[in-house]
Amino acid sequence: MISHGKEIKVFTGNSNPELAKAICSELYMSLGNASVTQFADGECSISVYEPVRGKDVFIVQSTCKPVNDSLMELLIMCDAMRRASAGRITAVIPYFGYARQDRKAKSRDPISAKLVANLITKAGADRVLTMDLHAAQIQGFFDIPVDNLMGSHLFVKHFVSMFGKGNEDVMVVSPDVGSTARARNFSMKLGVNMAIVDKRRERANQSEVMNIIGNVEGKTCILLDDIVDTAGSLCGAAKAIKEIGGAKEVYACATHGVLSDAAIDLLERSNIEELALIDTIPAHPEAERARLKYLTAAPLFGEAIERSFQEIDRKLKTKDPIKFPDYAQKIDKAEKSSGLNEAVITGTAKIEGHPCALFIMDSAFMMGSMGTVVGERVTRLFEYATKEKLPVVG
Repeated sequence: MISHGKEIKVFTGNSNPELAKAICSELYMSLGNASVTQFADGECSISVYEPVRGKDVFIVQSTCKPVNDSLMELLIMCDAMRRASAGRITAVIPYFGYARQDRKAKSRDPISAKLVANLITKAGADRVLTMDLHAAQIQGFFDIPVDNLMGSHLFVKHFVSMFGKGNEDVMVVSPDVGSTARARNFSMKLGVNMAIVDKRRERANQSEVMNIIGNVEGKTCILLDDIVDTAGSLCGAAKAIKEIGGAKEVYACATHGVLSDAAIDLLERSNIEELALIDTIPAHPEAERARLKYLTAAPLFGEAIERSFQEIDRKLKTKDPIKFPDYAQKIDKAEKSSGLNEAVITGTAKIEGHPCALFIMDSAFMMGSMGTVVGERVTRLFEYATKEKLPVVG
């Protein structure tokens, strides 16, 4: 039984509105009506223009640049929803800032990641949904449930389409010893071997590459990291792989593209053929110059939100394209959920180039355990179609 309300509401701050809109598109709903502005002195001002009482509220807000402003927007929006009697509040934080300060590296250091976790909890969040935390133990800093999505699924799909699976000429390379576990899991999914770049960090945001552990000679190498900040570490690793290891070519991927300071210039001059990033942080305006390719996390977050709301663990499978007996035209996009007869389809589609809302259901399916889930999904689709003025086909 769903105890936190019968309706999803998704809101966003100013940090990554495009991703929030894409997530809403995956959920067949419109973004919540709210504004995030500033007073003349720079204070954050939040206004919510629709009721959220008893609703399951999801606030999409990455804590990226300007980091402190983005964090305050998230905290104040959580507080606003709590005071408006939201049934449950989930902080959807695609990029969790301050995650690199997760321990005392030296005397008198703060543990900022724990402080931020406390702030989010005290502000009123009941759950956190994020992606690729810098350190997995940060989940333990929260006293509320945390779902940490893995961005590697998107990279696996991307690189399999480029090089295939189990290609002996491809290797995954960890840019440092600390990322070895992440790189090992990634290499297993690609079915290839891995190597490690051994480096010594002299000071913050600077590193010196020392050695390559593994034979990368003549290989196409894929560097995997979770964050690209100044890009010095990544570019240094790519240089070592080619000059010391003798690799044929170097690709790279990272979940969060912070891209501070002169990162774009460094990447432009580097020997990295392509750097794949996920849109947890908005795309850099000079992405093309630095050979950046952005993959969207919207489908992953959309599915996670759907499962969290419905309190189910069954995946709503996507099958594209789908052809129907009554329509010879290709359906550009449709959602198909697997069930008793695999006969329920709800989603947005295009028929003869015209967008529409589509539903096909079998009464036998509605008797199954997924009947309530699909019924709510169809209701939401109808509401979305009405608001967006889409014709309904069924």
